[in-house]
Amino acid sequence: MNATLFPLFLLYLSTLFYLCGMTGYFAYLFKQKEAMQKTGFALICTGLALHFAALCIKTVDLGSLPVTNLQQNLSFAAFALAGVFVFLQGRLNLRILGVFTSPLIVLAMTAALIVPKTEPIHNTVLKGFWLVAHIVLIFAGEAALAIACGAGILYLIQEKAIKKKKRGFFYKRLPSLDLLDSTSYSCIVVGFTLLTFGLITGLVYAKYIWGQFWSWDPKEIWSAGTWLIYAALLHGRLTSGWRGRRSALFTIIGFAVILFTFFGVNFLIGGHHQGFTK
Repeated sequence: MNATLFPLFLLYLSTLFYLCGMTGYFAYLFKQKEAMQKTGFALICTGLALHFAALCIKTVDLGSLPVTNLQQNLSFAAFALAGVFVFLQGRLNLRILGVFTSPLIVLAMTAALIVPKTEPIHNTVLKGFWLVAHIVLIFAGEAALAIACGAGILYLIQEKAIKKKKRGFFYKRLPSLDLLDSTSYSCIVVGFTLLTFGLITGLVYAKYIWGQFWSWDPKEIWSAGTWLIYAALLHGRLTSGWRGRRSALFTIIGFAVILFTFFGVNFLIGGHHQGFTK
């Protein structure tokens, strides 16, 4: 097989495994059989391994991380989401989160495979330790915050079911409000920590490339705004008891800002990062 086509083949194959893993998690949602959840998780792990292989090949081919256009960014976002999910799954043991996370992975991968392909940027600006650290930390942090958003959404669904005092479909299948809230909090702590270090490495890299730590680039401003939202949420939880519904709403708002920073800023506003996502 052509060396250029092989990583693309691996991406299609990983997407297929992600899709099958999503099917396993939805089967688990309806049937509540542990074997279905384990199968779904194993399929996601297999897809992640194939995805990792594709990214490694592409990295060697480009001489830098494959995050130089929208297609590659979406693929890397899906990889980060799958990787963080697999990492957190064994520690949080909240199996139902796969029902939220797996469709996001499949959606990002599908979009990566169908968006118009543009030529990647080959530039020394895209190389170096600080850039690699910045990209990996930011994507991983946002992936953890995406999972926190999923836990927040499930919290609101379960809360509504409890208030109605009807043991409906979701009431029987979702965990307790306390477990959903604590899971969301754990994901926020992980995501916020990674995001913080990601922003710091980005500032260092900006100083190295553009000669200044801060240039009021639109994406820098919105990224700082995202950081402030989660900082306010963590401060509220630690000092004012912000838990439950308020915390869940903040995680959803925060993730909405992340999505706008990823898509809206690049397509509607522009800036230093614009060329990396078009």
